[in-house]
Amino acid sequence: TIPSLPVILMLTKLFDFNLNSVTESSLWRSTDYGATYQKLNEKVGAKTILSYLYVSPNNKRKIMLLTDPEVESSLLISSDEGATYQKYRLNFYILSLLFHPEQEDWILAYSHDQKLYSSVEFGRRWQLVHERVAPNRFYWSKMGLDKEPGLIHLETTEALYVTCKLQNCTDANKGKPFPGYIDPNSLVVQDEYVFVQVSTAGRPIYYVSAKRDVFTPMKLPKYTLPKDLHVISTDENRVVAAVQEWNQNETYTLYVSDTSGVYYTLALENVVSSMGPEGNVMVDLYEVAGIKGMFLANKKTDNQVKTYITYNRGRDWRLLQAPSKDLRGNSIHCVLPYCSLHLHLHVSANPYTSGNIASRDSVPGIIIASGSIGSELTSSNVSVFITSDAGNTWRQIFDEEYAVLYLDQGGALVAIRHTPLPIRHLWLSFDEGQQWNKYSFTNTPLFVDGVLGEPGEETLIMTIFGHVSHRSEWQLVKIDFRSIFNKRCTEADYQTWHLHNQGEPCLMGVKRIYWKLKPTSRCVMGTMYSVSMTSGPCDCTEADFECDYGYERRSDGKCTPAFWFHPSSVSRSCTTGMTFLNSTGYRKVVSNNCTAGVSVEYTAKRQQCPIQAPKGLHLVTSEGMLTATLGTNVTFLVFLEEGDGARTSITLDFGDGHALTYSNVSSIEDGIKHIYKAVGIYRVTATGENSLGSETALLYLHVTCQLEYIHLSAPFVAVRNKELNLTAVLWPSQVGTVTYIWWIGNNTEPVITLEGSIACMFSREGINTVTVQVSAGNTILQDRKTIAVHEYFRSHLLAFSSNLDDHNPDVAEWRLDVSRVIKNALIQATGVREDQLLVTVLPGLPTTAEFFLLPDKQLTEGKPEKTSLSEFLLSALNQNLVQFTLRPGVQVTVYAAHLSAAPLVDTSENHSGSAMLMLLSVVVVGLAVFVIYKFKR
Repeated sequence: TIPSLPVILMLTKLFDFNLNSVTESSLWRSTDYGATYQKLNEKVGAKTILSYLYVSPNNKRKIMLLTDPEVESSLLISSDEGATYQKYRLNFYILSLLFHPEQEDWILAYSHDQKLYSSVEFGRRWQLVHERVAPNRFYWSKMGLDKEPGLIHLETTEALYVTCKLQNCTDANKGKPFPGYIDPNSLVVQDEYVFVQVSTAGRPIYYVSAKRDVFTPMKLPKYTLPKDLHVISTDENRVVAAVQEWNQNETYTLYVSDTSGVYYTLALENVVSSMGPEGNVMVDLYEVAGIKGMFLANKKTDNQVKTYITYNRGRDWRLLQAPSKDLRGNSIHCVLPYCSLHLHLHVSANPYTSGNIASRDSVPGIIIASGSIGSELTSSNVSVFITSDAGNTWRQIFDEEYAVLYLDQGGALVAIRHTPLPIRHLWLSFDEGQQWNKYSFTNTPLFVDGVLGEPGEETLIMTIFGHVSHRSEWQLVKIDFRSIFNKRCTEADYQTWHLHNQGEPCLMGVKRIYWKLKPTSRCVMGTMYSVSMTSGPCDCTEADFECDYGYERRSDGKCTPAFWFHPSSVSRSCTTGMTFLNSTGYRKVVSNNCTAGVSVEYTAKRQQCPIQAPKGLHLVTSEGMLTATLGTNVTFLVFLEEGDGARTSITLDFGDGHALTYSNVSSIEDGIKHIYKAVGIYRVTATGENSLGSETALLYLHVTCQLEYIHLSAPFVAVRNKELNLTAVLWPSQVGTVTYIWWIGNNTEPVITLEGSIACMFSREGINTVTVQVSAGNTILQDRKTIAVHEYFRSHLLAFSSNLDDHNPDVAEWRLDVSRVIKNALIQATGVREDQLLVTVLPGLPTTAEFFLLPDKQLTEGKPEKTSLSEFLLSALNQNLVQFTLRPGVQVTVYAAHLSAAPLVDTSENHSGSAMLMLLSVVVVGLAVFVIYKFKR
């Protein structure tokens, strides 16, 4: 809708549920307040499917239409209130637009591939600003705060906060206001404040920059321990933040800051929250329009949700007094604090439907909301209530849910029933909801979808749109209320109204008197009307001050230090020779304008900064991590909570024989960079020192490199109930802190060690699987081996003709296949049964293998074999009787290696020990060959 002219633009889309997409769109334009509409499809392209309509916030004559990117990627631009359009092709898909708050032709566009584009010609030409930008984390500069009007604040997908020049975002022109990485999707730029979040050791630290100054950690009460934080508002030079603390699940606590945005004090606990349609957190806090410092909030107390009101920005809260009579004039027995009025505080995100509560700047003091009367807020028996005196008294105006809209800047009210049924009536009131007149707006009942008003708060013409039936097209009904008003308002139609809180006229330090339309006047205020108010100062009282940071309000109303706070410490930055404000425990409520009175008694006193020993020294990495990669820059950040930073020297010992000293803390705001050249755990020490003392902070940094490969060294055959060793070999051998996780046999629980070897044994014969997982940094690799467990066996090493080495890629799969071929060759040459022979090819070059001979248990009945089967196998090998074909034309001969063979072993003590020792020595030789070969390659 275009507020400055009697033009209405409407975009309608036809959604096909079978295709799950929009198949048709139409653009409509009205120049007579919605009496008639012209279809503009031919002007934008008969087959063009439009997806969004935008109006420039700085020039309502400029219109932008986006096409459906599934069909084509284009935009259409109009500079004459939507009468004519020009089409411009795009080479990217626009997901969202952000218009500059002052420059009417400056636009930022976010694309589907995380790129940010800018235009200074209202979309006619575009230029790439930055790639890999986090969604919804880009902001325009603010006049008076940023040095350049074309500066853009953005968060990258690499979790960096950078600033860019609009038409020249090169590396040389990029700014990095915050050193190091931030938590993803944590950048918020709002008014004069910038917020980021950095998590350290699982706990978030929130930083704020006021007026684009350096970032400072936000100071919440010491044991708040937030797990989630949302900035609610930043107006009036202070921050309202909703914090979900460690012991809260569905509620948030409200905190308000000083003008720096750094120091926060409690405003209200356990405020109800809900999840919005886009997954955003919605806190039940409503700022009343037209009256500064007035808020409504829903608080959970003893599992009951109650509505509270404040007139001084959260310093004091009270329950709402319920109406004394219901809609029919019957008395309502509702006694505070057991019974009160409770309101739903959700504001509609849809501009065509009303929310649960509404107020306007043009009619201060009038609030309309749906709610209930009783001990708590309920969703049943909901009625509509109104107050004309800023929440002091309330009246019930409907006993069902209605949408109430303001006419003529609040001079009249229109109500339409909230119902899924078709309706044909609306109600109109000229006396702030005391009397309602019923009007019929259509002959045929209509399912109401929404209401379009003449733009601006001077609305006198409305358009109701809906459906006659669920299968019909949209119906639009124009309602012109101008004929109901018989004259234009004059001075005699207004009266004075004194803002108060239960009779107390001094709110936020002043007495405010408004000019309001008399409830009995039926006249048009018109577009020239503006709210008139006079004010006078009040003497300061204790009620104009809230507790300062570190202080808590007791039952007697006095602010006393919290148990964790030391008032004697100068927690603010203080330099010797300068002055600081020594708190009295109180601070004036932000925007409170009281004078004199107790102001001197409660206002902080300016004193000379004492010389302080350094206290509260913090040492962190810019990424908030305790690990770093070998050979890369590590940035250390040093913070000092208390002490004269300008006179405190800082020494940073990196733990590797290198150290640096700086003359003061302020000289290292961008951090200290260092590169480690060896893997290990380093004790990093920061020491702050001045003439009065010193403070030390420690950090243990794990420097690692990437783990590339592991190999599990294990025997291929083992003796039952005999201990054997498993070893994990790493490449590179030094990667930092490593955890080994061993899965042995059928055990369901792993064995976890910090050493690369482990001893184990198997009690049953058969094939057992051993798996080792190695965890180093963010990398986990594993290797697996199978071990054949038997009571006894003989083993011999095998060698091969040298032509086999030319075809050995030295991978596990090749060794497995070749071992199977060798086994078949041995069986064919000697006639040994398959279940008596195991063959494995060892890693490395030259190619070697080992065969294990398992005697026939049925013949020996568990005793060592007495036959010469092993000698027969060796004889066949020595006579070159064992050969196999690797591939056509490649013949390989198998030999017995010239090493002493392990003797026949069984489970008796005098045999098995030497056999296993020999077997393990052979495996170690094979492993040594493997390691040397891999390093050489």
